Amino acid sequence: MADAKKPIADIFPVAADTEASLNAWNDYLRIERDLAGNTCEAYMRDLRQFFEFLVDHTGRPADLDQLAKLGTREFRAFLAARKEDNLTSRSLARALSAIRMYFRFLKRENLCDNAVIERIQLPKIPHSIPKPLTVEKAIDVVAGAKDGYERDIEPWIGHRDTAVITLLYGSGLRISEAIGLNVEDAPTRGRESLIIEGKGGKERLVPVLPVTQQAVAVYLDQCPYPETPDRALFLGKRGKRLSPRIVQLLMENLRQALGLPDTATPHALRHSFATHLLGNGADLRQIQELLGHASLSTTQVYTEVDRKRLLNVYEAAHPRAFNQQTLFDSIKDK
Repeated sequence: MADAKKPIADIFPVAADTEASLNAWNDYLRIERDLAGNTCEAYMRDLRQFFEFLVDHTGRPADLDQLAKLGTREFRAFLAARKEDNLTSRSLARALSAIRMYFRFLKRENLCDNAVIERIQLPKIPHSIPKPLTVEKAIDVVAGAKDGYERDIEPWIGHRDTAVITLLYGSGLRISEAIGLNVEDAPTRGRESLIIEGKGGKERLVPVLPVTQQAVAVYLDQCPYPETPDRALFLGKRGKRLSPRIVQLLMENLRQALGLPDTATPHALRHSFATHLLGNGADLRQIQELLGHASLSTTQVYTEVDRKRLLNVYEAAHPRAFNQQTLFDSIKDK
C-alpha cells in the first residue's frame, strides 16, 4: 500500500465500506495478480490521491454508494487537478489505469458498478525511445565509478560502486534487482549466470561477465562487514542494504565528471546493455529474455534506437548521402 507501515484507514480518507474494499484490492494486486511491491504501492498512491480529491470535491469521505454515482465530470476534474500539479501524461495515464482497475475489481466483487470510468480516455503519451550511452561512454562510467570524483568515500565504497555499475551494464539489471541480491547470490569467479526475479515475480537467467565477477570479488574482499549467506550483497556505509538513491547520486556525480547528459541514469545502463547487444547482432528475442520483458513489443523499441544510429552512420559515411529533405524538394520540383 502507499505506506506499508500504516493501515489503509490512517492514510485513505474513505468510509468504512470503501476501506474494506481497498484492503481487498490491495490483497488482490499482491496475491492474485502477483504484482511487484513497487507497482502495488504506486497504484495505491494514485488511488489515495483520487480519494483525497473526492473529499475536497464533495466534502465527505467516499463510500461505495457515492463511487457508483460518480460521473464524467468528477473523473475529468480529478485528471485536470493532477495535471495542474505538473504530472506528466504518462503519470496521468497510470493514475487513470489504477482507478479503472479498482472499479473493475469492485464490479467483479459485486460491490459497486460504475461504467463511466471506462469512457474516460487515457491521456496521449508522447512516443519516446530509450537513450542509451555510447559504448565508449558506458565503459567510461564503469571505469570511473571507483574514483568517487572528489566524494569523501572509503576505498571499499569505490569498489562497491564499481561492482554495482558493472553489474547494471554487464548484465542489464534494474537497480532494484542488483541491490536486492544477497551474498549467497554473489556473482563471483566461476558463476557465469544469475537467476534474477524481476517484475511480477518472473524469473530469468542473466549472464555475468568475467569483469563483473572480478569487480564483485574485489568489493567483497574489501567490504568491512562480515559475510553471511543471507546478508545483502551491496551495503551502504552503515552496513545496511544499499539504497537506490545512492546509486542515483553516483550517476549524478559521474554525469558531471564525464560531461554526460541528464539521460545518463542508472536505468540508461540497462538501455545501453540492450542497445549494444542489438548493435552487435544479438537476436531480439534473446534480448527480450535477458531483460525479462513479458512482451516482445516492449523490447522492439530498441530497434528504433539502433535504426537511428545506423541512419546517422549512413549519412556520415556514404559518399552520396545528403539531406533527405533536399531529395524530396528536388522530386517535388520536377
